[in-house]
Amino acid sequence: MASLVLVCLLWSWLGKPPLLEADTHGSPDNSSHVLQHCPKVCICASDLLSCANQNLHAVPAPLPVMTTVLDLSYNVLPHLHPGWLAALPRLHILRLAHNQLRSLTRGAFHNASGLRRLDLSSNGLRGVGHHDFEGLTGLEELLLYDNHISSVDHGAFRGLGRLSRLYLSCNHLTTFSFHDLHGLSPRQLRVLDLSTNQLASIPVSEVVTLPAFIKNGLYLHNNPIRCGCSLYHMLLRWRQRGFSSVCDYLEEHVCVAFDVPSSRVRFFTHSKVFENCSSPAPNLERSDAHLEVQVGQPLLIHCQASAPAARYAWVSPSNELLVFPGNQDNSIRVMSNGSLSIRAVQPSHSGVFVCLAAGSHLRHNQTHEYNVTVRYPPHESESFNTGLTTLLGCVVSLILVLLYLFLTPCSCCCRCCRPTALVPPQECSAQSSILSSTPPAEGPGRKASTHKHVVFLEPVKEGQNGRVKLAVSEDFDLRNPKILQVKSDSESISSMFSDTPIMS
Repeated sequence: MASLVLVCLLWSWLGKPPLLEADTHGSPDNSSHVLQHCPKVCICASDLLSCANQNLHAVPAPLPVMTTVLDLSYNVLPHLHPGWLAALPRLHILRLAHNQLRSLTRGAFHNASGLRRLDLSSNGLRGVGHHDFEGLTGLEELLLYDNHISSVDHGAFRGLGRLSRLYLSCNHLTTFSFHDLHGLSPRQLRVLDLSTNQLASIPVSEVVTLPAFIKNGLYLHNNPIRCGCSLYHMLLRWRQRGFSSVCDYLEEHVCVAFDVPSSRVRFFTHSKVFENCSSPAPNLERSDAHLEVQVGQPLLIHCQASAPAARYAWVSPSNELLVFPGNQDNSIRVMSNGSLSIRAVQPSHSGVFVCLAAGSHLRHNQTHEYNVTVRYPPHESESFNTGLTTLLGCVVSLILVLLYLFLTPCSCCCRCCRPTALVPPQECSAQSSILSSTPPAEGPGRKASTHKHVVFLEPVKEGQNGRVKLAVSEDFDLRNPKILQVKSDSESISSMFSDTPIMS
């Protein structure tokens, strides 16, 4: 009893039981410490933070440091403060769609170099400034569709070296520079969506110089483009090559035929409009240069630029960027003159290599495509074909031998007897009767004759068990042929090779 009282006095003096004090350093209090920065209007789930559709006029603060995905879509945010993302070093995805952003404040995306995907769609943006996206060096996907963008500053995307997908559809763009792509890297770009804008013309001479992987993702449909033969031939060539940008939207590729906005015709449905177009120019949508090489052989591809370029770069079939001075292992490298050297070709090198040439002597950047087909040495395929041919010849020879053994008629002779009323006629094969030298036995009332000749063989008919009939005429008298049915006699086989004249 005294010990119990002593323990109670000790607890009262300390203020808390020792066990409870230890619990304060456990995980429950730590969890509450971590979650205390989750805004009340948001939902926090691990590293995901969703503040969507909360009628927010400002970004809530503070935000959890471990956030990698932040969703602020479907709110009424009017602007973004500079440096507001500095407290989110792990942020990879930022969704700001369906807000009321009319412009982007300079420095709004500073300290966000880890951002990979930025969604600014369905806002009120009216243009893209030169400094709007500074700091987004790691950005790979930018969504700007469904805004009111009417202009894009020169070099607006220059700092986005890793950007591969840019969506600018459903805006009010009237022009777009395909010469420098407003700073976009042609080595990285895979999707450029310019559909449903106000583009009145397309500089075909600049577009055709883009690499095939950009053309495959260059969407130009639903624009009031003036009809032209060069544009028609370019799109027709894209369709033949199976580019998704054309094949997926055949009906949406339209043009203005008579400079009247309402006179839009479809490129591929109303092709009669382009019947008078002459054949495309040689430099328009040139086919890929095809190169064939065997496995293990060296390969050197020259970049056929119209003039010496200051910089060369290559894109491999696996979308690997190759620049001078090349890889460390030197198995595939770019030479100083822009040529691509492969020391020993492997099957993985099969595909399209793209050369990118840029420099002061060129009027614009040039791209050239080379379709490399890797083949195995011919002796392997030839040996296979030779072995197959030999085997087939042996099989055919065996079949012919079997046919000869089983289907070739036997050489035998027989002895035939004159049929009488009591004794049935003896039968034999037609072949043995022809080769037999033994004259048929003479019966009563039958005149022997040594001038009997076979006139014809009557074909074997079903139901005769292989028996045939011989039509025999005496002294070639065909007026009264006599039919003789003979039967094979094994005793006359030896007469086949006798010197005795054959008689029938």
